Amino acid sequence: MTENNRNHQTDPGAEGPDRVIGTPTSAEEDRVISGTTDEEAGHEGAYPAAETHTRPEEVQRKGERTASMWFTLAFLGGVGFLVSYFLFPPDAQGEPSIANPLVGQWANMLMGGTLTLSLFGIGAGMTVWARRVMPHYEVANDYDELPSAPEEKSSFSDFFMRSADESGFTKRPLMRRTLLLAMAPLGLAPIVLLRDTGPLPGNVLKHTLWERGMHMVVEGADREGEEGWIRADDLRAGGMISALPYVEPDPEHPHGLSLNDQAKTVILLIRMDESDFSDDMTREQRNWTHDGIVAYSKICTHVGCPAALYESGSHRILCPCHQSTFDASNGAKVVFGPAHRPLPMLPITVDEEGYLVADGDFSEPVGPTFWDAQRGN
Repeated sequence: MTENNRNHQTDPGAEGPDRVIGTPTSAEEDRVISGTTDEEAGHEGAYPAAETHTRPEEVQRKGERTASMWFTLAFLGGVGFLVSYFLFPPDAQGEPSIANPLVGQWANMLMGGTLTLSLFGIGAGMTVWARRVMPHYEVANDYDELPSAPEEKSSFSDFFMRSADESGFTKRPLMRRTLLLAMAPLGLAPIVLLRDTGPLPGNVLKHTLWERGMHMVVEGADREGEEGWIRADDLRAGGMISALPYVEPDPEHPHGLSLNDQAKTVILLIRMDESDFSDDMTREQRNWTHDGIVAYSKICTHVGCPAALYESGSHRILCPCHQSTFDASNGAKVVFGPAHRPLPMLPITVDEEGYLVADGDFSEPVGPTFWDAQRGN
């Protein structure tokens, strides 16, 4: 005991300016010291010596019952979360019916409320456990050599079991079992929520609408009929056109393609002298061109921005978002910037009337990664 604390004990009602929040008041110190003078003589720390290693059995049992009550509530909350999740499946959450337009809101409230109750119950139970059952004492060790001595290694199991016994985990079966019970539903929750990720995409993400014989139209132009199809003669040397596949319009998509399909199929048609193609281009890549015209995906392989800038003198394709630069004369390989993959190449040819058509799908998936988790339309 410091001299300052002993001075405070003379006034049972005064706590003094130096008293740390959570430490016993002066009156409590008087009470403890009067009964445990010898025990307190060499004691240091915020808690009285009488409470450092043991608490009255009545206090521990009450703490055990209270903590177990919170763990039981946490278990009921976890079960309620699972029940509410299956009671309102993902499809019902996003599609309220006329009879119950608030179905989505009720689903969110139930799942959020029950999950909150489960997490709060576990936290409250652990707090009661620590404050009412576990012993209170401070441990401090000087820094020693990192390797442990053989004696310390051999005594680790004894130290571990003594700590488990002091915590009450082994001595309080009711509290231990209710804690494990409360954790069980939360352990199942992540597995159940995997249902929301939907079915596996399979090979859908590796393919687009492009197929052999599909005509091309200028992006953003009127695409009705053959008048919008692109001829090989429409591109001059050094020219570049953004194009899309031509699909017959329907009531749902007046222009033939959904916005999602447009984003995945848009291409850059670039024409250059065939002598400008790099010697590093493979024979297969050269076969995918026609009369100096080459087609690349317009979607940057970095983060999916449109790589819409082209410099004909250097045959460089530039993405304005992060300055990734691709060499159009060499299979759209990356020459600068954060992108790591070339722009996928679309094999092209012409039909009997001289219109440019696709000769298959892209050489690899477009975009920075498998960015579309839908099953496709």
